Amino acid sequence: VTLGETLVQNLSTLFGDLPDLHPAQVSIIKPGYPKPRDGETEAAFGYRLRRDAAHVDGLRLNRDSGARVCEEYHQFILGLPLNEANASASPMVLWNGSHHIMQRALLDALAEHPRTEWPKVDISEPYKAARREVFETCARIELAAKPGEAYVIHRHLLHGVAPWGLGGEAEIEGRMIAYFRPEVDGGLGDWITF
Repeated sequence: VTLGETLVQNLSTLFGDLPDLHPAQVSIIKPGYPKPRDGETEAAFGYRLRRDAAHVDGLRLNRDSGARVCEEYHQFILGLPLNEANASASPMVLWNGSHHIMQRALLDALAEHPRTEWPKVDISEPYKAARREVFETCARIELAAKPGEAYVIHRHLLHGVAPWGLGGEAEIEGRMIAYFRPEVDGGLGDWITF
């Protein structure tokens, strides 16, 4: 992928020298999203349907223990639309200003522990409490974009994908967006404070 000169300049201004980009993760959403998945609980499906599966990237749930830990340390999330889709075709959703709430909650939860223990700290409860605060206090924004446009979101921003809306239209393969999440050099310490 070759990024446009203006985008590269803006990213460099915000983040310094950019690392090489990893292979993109491609998100493809089709009409009817979301539908229940095999083995998915009613609560999990309801969260995807009513709360856009809102999450902060890099926080992983251990299905055996139930612990949620910080596992991937992205600098930012860059979205590049790959095809034409209208604003009702499952756009990116974000909660304006939520990165401040999420970063504070995560930092407070980790601050009680030695830095060497941070990757093992279960942040489930502070994370859930911060999400509730975000839903109550931050404006939900649907962010539609077209090929040739890009969006960059803060690594701690609560975000998700809206259900496919009435009148949603996209090309035959569905709504397609390539995502890049380059990692910070300093690991978890830089990810949480940078």
